[in-house]
Amino acid sequence: MSKHEREKQHQVDADYSLEAVPTSARKGFWNMFFVMLGFTFFSASMSVGAKLGNGLDLSGFAWACLIGGLILSAYCGILAYIGSSTGLNMDLLCRKTFGEKGSYLSSAILGFTQIGWFGVGVAMFSIPAAELLGVNAWALTIVAGLLMTATAATGMKALEIVSYISVPLIVVLGMYSMITATGEGGGLTAIFAQSAGDISLVTGIGYVIGSFISGGTATPNFIRFAKNSKIAVWTTVIAFFLGNTLMFCFGAVGGAFTGKDDIFYVMIAQGLAIPALIVLGANIWTTNNNALYTGGLAISNVSGVRMKFTTWIAGIVGTALAIWLYWNFTGWLNILNCALPPIGAIVILDFFKNRSKFRDADRRVTVNWFNIAGIVVGAVAANVLPWGIAAINAMIVAAVCFFLGELLGKKHN
Repeated sequence: MSKHEREKQHQVDADYSLEAVPTSARKGFWNMFFVMLGFTFFSASMSVGAKLGNGLDLSGFAWACLIGGLILSAYCGILAYIGSSTGLNMDLLCRKTFGEKGSYLSSAILGFTQIGWFGVGVAMFSIPAAELLGVNAWALTIVAGLLMTATAATGMKALEIVSYISVPLIVVLGMYSMITATGEGGGLTAIFAQSAGDISLVTGIGYVIGSFISGGTATPNFIRFAKNSKIAVWTTVIAFFLGNTLMFCFGAVGGAFTGKDDIFYVMIAQGLAIPALIVLGANIWTTNNNALYTGGLAISNVSGVRMKFTTWIAGIVGTALAIWLYWNFTGWLNILNCALPPIGAIVILDFFKNRSKFRDADRRVTVNWFNIAGIVVGAVAANVLPWGIAAINAMIVAAVCFFLGELLGKKHN
């Protein structure tokens, strides 16, 4: 029996939660593009779009989407390059950067926030859908949560299938809703002029970056399956820029025209109840699958258990707490989101500064305290500094901690 056959025989984890993805398991452009595009299709981004639509004129909205989208896409694109180059998920990359034990903190933050957002996402679907259908919200929450968990636990193949179905549905129905609202509202300029002027362009750019930079930190978890770095970077950059911009446009036009901040309620107001239900379910399912997949990988890193089992644990917990999380914990999750950009920033800096340790499987550190400090201090800075853009502030402070650690480390060598 050849080495390849022995490896295949002993491979029990098709998602490689505890090792690098081999060349034989890599996927092409369209597989990765639909997964990444589906990841960015999230109802909460439409709410951000509604804020932009109600606070900026058409020109300001366009500039906020362009500048913020380019920054967000660049950040995620660099993480995509690292994920595809190494074949490692974010938690395994964090082992290199923060240490074997130090990565428990980054995994805890990644896992806790993504499982939390999974629960919030389930409730974002079940509460309005139950109201529309006249069924019990808890019953629908349990059914939806378990179905989403089943696809997430199946792994990348299920994520691809769900994205192939959901992405076209969201685009077609969302575009129809937006075009209808634009026509009835007298054009985009007229719609945006109704309530523009409440926020500055810098604030708008901050909204765009903050809308998905926390989720984008998990980019390596999915894009590590790309055949090469070129595919990884382009699919990520295009998907994040296009996907987020579409969500902002759907939310902005609908929000400015109807006063609603979610395409579900916009479409209800337009007399499109069934399409609204389809869009809401498809929209949340794609992002929730990726969020739960990330949560399962985080638990796997800490426990050493394969992600298929840990994803079920994460999904059951998220489903059980879904409605409580939705009503009581969203604000805290937004605070915790500020800890995720520092994780991504430090991994990026460490990879390009110390690339050799990412190639050396035997090189291990228990805890890198300066990098750990970067997460904590960066998150605090994001939450307390009254100026600038929170995510950018967090990454800058984290970078200072990283370079300080590199400088002091060299002096002691």
